[in-house]
Parts: sequence; structure tokens; C-alpha cells
Amino acid sequence: MADTNENKEQKSTVEAGAAPASTTQGFLDIDQIREGIVILKDGGMRMVLLCSAVNFELKSDIERDSVILGYQNFINSLDFPIQILVQSRKLDLSGYLSDLERRGQKESNELLQTQINDYVLYVRGLIELANIMEKRFYVVVPHYPAGFQKVGFLAQLFGNQATVTVNNFEDEKKSLRQKVQTVAQGLQGIGLRAAQLDTQELIELYYSTYNPDQATTQKLIDVTQLESEIIAKLPEDMEIG
Repeated sequence: MADTNENKEQKSTVEAGAAPASTTQGFLDIDQIREGIVILKDGGMRMVLLCSAVNFELKSDIERDSVILGYQNFINSLDFPIQILVQSRKLDLSGYLSDLERRGQKESNELLQTQINDYVLYVRGLIELANIMEKRFYVVVPHYPAGFQKVGFLAQLFGNQATVTVNNFEDEKKSLRQKVQTVAQGLQGIGLRAAQLDTQELIELYYSTYNPDQATTQKLIDVTQLESEIIAKLPEDMEIG
């Protein structure tokens, strides 16, 4: 009888897990980020698309009506909800300016080297003085595995939300990707480009969202680099499964 019950539990889509510890992460809805997919503690899954923008004010009346009609048709074509997120953040050109500095150091022409250094100083001063902001547009595509049950607001408030694990990850990922493709094609129909965020980009997005001040001064290490460092420190006879 014990074996039969175990097999039944393995066939289920979601599985209850241990209660989260009383840490800062315990107050977040995110359980893990895997293969470009955000997995929530209640078993829900999310993919995030970064979208381009159009300058609506510069378009003619006919073009505006076309964009509005296309957006209306796009929304009406969806049979699942989406979330549109607009995020404003301070413009970060540190990587671009650092690359210019490296090029300036390798430049053999002294005049060009001086001009590059002056340009870097000018841009840095301009950013600090003007506090230039940039807007980014995201579309969040949700997916709820089979057998998913939403937890009410009061249950979440009093900590009754159980941590769950998605078992049939590959099947659920395929279903979520189909939704993402539908959204991307719909956005393309109104002249918008969309690109799915990978794991590293998702981590940086949430990091900058929850830590806006630290994100500008403390950069995150790349996930692939972190995994390589961890594997390098493991004993040679240890298997990675």
C-alpha cells in the first residue's frame, strides 16, 4: 500500500513541500527561476517578455487608429490573462563607458585617446547631473499547472500558502512557451518586438526591482560563471546529477 500511494503522488502535477523558513525570501512569492521561467511558491509559472516601444505621439491619426485597433484585436485574441509592466530606472551606461575607457587605453593616437577620455567624463557628468531615466516595457505571461488551486488573499496573509513543486516541468514548460509565442506574434502584429528574458536577465530584473539603490552600485555575478565556480570547487569524484 505504501508503494501505491507513492506512485500516485509522483503522477500529480504539483506536490506540497516543506514550509518556507522565516527569512526575507519567505516573504517573496518566487520559489525559483529555472530555464528562463519564474516558478512561484504556489506552483504558478511565469515567463517575461521585454518589449520594444512605439512613439505614439509622432504618428499620424491613421497610424494611431491602426495601432489601437491592432492592440484591441491582440487583447481580444487571448484566452489567458497577461500582465503589462512599465518600469522606470536610472540609465546605466557603466558597461558602455568602461568599454570606451578600455578602447581609449589601447588607442595609439594620443589625440583620439584624449577625445575618448573627455567624452567618457562628459557623459558621466551628464548622467549624474541630469539623472536620466529610461523606461522598459515587459509582458508577463502566466501559466497554471493542471491541478493548480489558487490560495485566497487571507490565507496568504496568515501564512497558509503551501510551498509546491512542479513535477512535470517539461510538459508545463511547453504549454507556457506556446502562450509566449502567441503573445509575441500578437505584439509583432502591431509593430512591437518582444524577446524572452533568460534566467540571468530575470534575476537582474527582480534584483533591480527589490533593490533599486544597490542595483546601481553592486552588480550581480553571471549565473553561468557562478555555476562554473561551484563545480570547480567540488571533489573530483562527486557526480553532478
